[in-house]
Amino acid sequence: MSISSDEVNFLVYRYLQESGNHISQSNINGALVPPAALISIIQKGLQYVEAEVSINEDGTLFDGRPIESLSLIDAVMPDVVQTRQQAYRDKLAQQQQQQQQQQQQAAGSGTGPQGSTKNGEPAANGEENGSHALANHHSEMMEVDRDVEIPQSKAMVLRGHESEVFICAWNPVNDLLASGSGDSTARIWNLIENSTGGSTQLVLRHCIREGGQDVPSNKDVTSLDWNSEGTLLATGSYDGFARIWTKDGNLASTLGQHKGPIFALKWNKKGNFILSAGVDKTTIIWDAHTGENEVNAIKWDPTGSLLASCSDDMTLKIWSMKQDLCVHDLQAHSKEIYTIKWSPTGPGTNNPSANLMLASASFDSTVRLWDVERGVCIHTLTRHQEPVYSVAFSPDGRHLASGSFDKCVHIWNTQTGALVHSYRGTGGIFEVCWNATGDKVGASASDGSVSQYRALKNSHKKRSL
Repeated sequence: MSISSDEVNFLVYRYLQESGNHISQSNINGALVPPAALISIIQKGLQYVEAEVSINEDGTLFDGRPIESLSLIDAVMPDVVQTRQQAYRDKLAQQQQQQQQQQQQAAGSGTGPQGSTKNGEPAANGEENGSHALANHHSEMMEVDRDVEIPQSKAMVLRGHESEVFICAWNPVNDLLASGSGDSTARIWNLIENSTGGSTQLVLRHCIREGGQDVPSNKDVTSLDWNSEGTLLATGSYDGFARIWTKDGNLASTLGQHKGPIFALKWNKKGNFILSAGVDKTTIIWDAHTGENEVNAIKWDPTGSLLASCSDDMTLKIWSMKQDLCVHDLQAHSKEIYTIKWSPTGPGTNNPSANLMLASASFDSTVRLWDVERGVCIHTLTRHQEPVYSVAFSPDGRHLASGSFDKCVHIWNTQTGALVHSYRGTGGIFEVCWNATGDKVGASASDGSVSQYRALKNSHKKRSL
């Protein structure tokens, strides 16, 4: 047997990937390696060491002992086989010595081994503390109480999946059982009692589009959940897509927004929204009817009395803690609103004399500044050429920084809407932020770079980190 370092490294990386870490590049085709491969091979190695300790070369149990269970740390200790076997020999010799002493004491009192007692009951064959008594006790512990054992006639094993089955969930209305597996399928098992006593299954194959065709994703189905009415089943997959299926097994919609595997997924009580969580450290709320990512950002104002939300429906809503309905439903952007930011101004802030504002960044390449009290757009900032992913107010609220996938960071005057400074980086801008004194702007980019910019007037120094 030969094992290359590349194979070992890949199995380790595979385990890290399954536990939520990122995997580096490898020449091994991951689709051919089954899930939990590393754990499986470790278990087999552990079982082999246990067999070495407990079984002789001719296949018989070592000194009649049952197979000993070892921990993984025990199994990797030096000379574990010889050490464990010698320890058992010493223990057995001690037990035999105790037996002989008890027999001698019994002979001196005029009773034989058969007459020894324990709690007033005769001992079996005089082997109260012998190895056979230990073995018998072990076997008794393994027996199932017949009063609680479920008979085979009342159990049903559902076979059909071709790999590990990670999750299952009952339909809340009917006897339909959904299951998700590493074979890139979910299945709906019809267990409604009928005359045949059998079951039928619907196979929900998780496919992706490649070259204009649907091909199996070869990724694990990691999560599933029924809606409260039992009419729809949502599934989450390692391929990063959430899917909605009818109880008849038909694909209703595919929800693609995560940048990594989905590991949790849940319907709300009304059944109109789905919440999904992924390895990309994001949670997404989906509209189950349209398949759209409903809410992209939720932000409190500086005083905690107002709440703003933005959505893929191109609307910006402002809510007050004093009433149930939204205060303003603002509609002006022509594409999805990605994020929003409150200004550090208004009553209760360090800048109480300035009006409270809200900035919104959209995939329509614009940034809008809103007067919150009146609910109107006061400035539309239009110099970006690509979707805007981030906005940030300076500590005094007088300036706004915006970052776009056009690689540009713009700094605007919030009172006039004029462009004050502009910097072009080396990658699409994902995030912008100000330092505490308001004279520097930091930016992170898609090419892996982090930059800082001097934002003071007449200062145009840039530094990449």
